[in-house]
Amino acid sequence: MTLAKNTIRTSRWQANKRSVARLSAVQALYQMDIAGTGVVETVTEYEIFRLGKDIDGDQYLPVDPQWFRAIIAGVVAEQKTLDPMIRQILPDTWPLSRLDSTLRAILRAGVWELKKRRDIPTPVIVSEYVDIAKAFFEEDEPKLVNALLDRLAKNLRPVYNKPQM
Repeated sequence: MTLAKNTIRTSRWQANKRSVARLSAVQALYQMDIAGTGVVETVTEYEIFRLGKDIDGDQYLPVDPQWFRAIIAGVVAEQKTLDPMIRQILPDTWPLSRLDSTLRAILRAGVWELKKRRDIPTPVIVSEYVDIAKAFFEEDEPKLVNALLDRLAKNLRPVYNKPQM
């Protein structure tokens, strides 16, 4: 995973600090998954050395630090609930471990938001995490993120399914 995905050169992330916080949280969750680092260590590293900083000539965009922390802490606290939810909607032949670590981080963060942040509209959450998937993948992964989050949203947010009159 490249760290340059949330630099000033990536125009899709210039929209707002929450979008950049989501992207940074996915990167941090990926790092925690791969390196086995803890929440405090990872958040501290990102806040001191990465978020809004210049790294090797790339200026990282500023983030909403509370949003960044909330996603990471929420995903870690709820992971034992989130993973079975994701696993349940995967094909039977696909264990969660078969998914790329970045994809797992994207899905965990997206499902956490769908589950815990009712104040954020479902289409916003789905769209944000599809865009994050597009930042890392060029093939079918963004479509998979869209399909899985949409399917989970229908279970987690039944109002999302009801037709508008």
